[in-house]
Amino acid sequence: MQLLKDKGIEPEIVEYLKNPLSKNELKSVADKMGLRPRDFIRKGEQDFKDLGLKDKLDDDNALFNSLADYPKLMERPIGVKGERAVLGRPPGKVLSLI
Repeated sequence: MQLLKDKGIEPEIVEYLKNPLSKNELKSVADKMGLRPRDFIRKGEQDFKDLGLKDKLDDDNALFNSLADYPKLMERPIGVKGERAVLGRPPGKVLSLI
């Protein structure tokens, strides 16, 4: 976030834990990033283990449902600008949106 602020850009923050993204919103973000949900789900998170998601990594529908129901499973930050989005890992990737 500081990288963007240093470039004079004030990002809009989406508090996804308070206002989780819907399944359709998650699909849209995934499409904009060109990623499948398996690519931005936090596999080290306890919910991931408790839900047995390791066995569902090829089931996009199941992962989108889990991400919608358990938003802390989503890897972040994700930067979105128009029809493009990037996973901010490493943080410098968000600069590709400028």
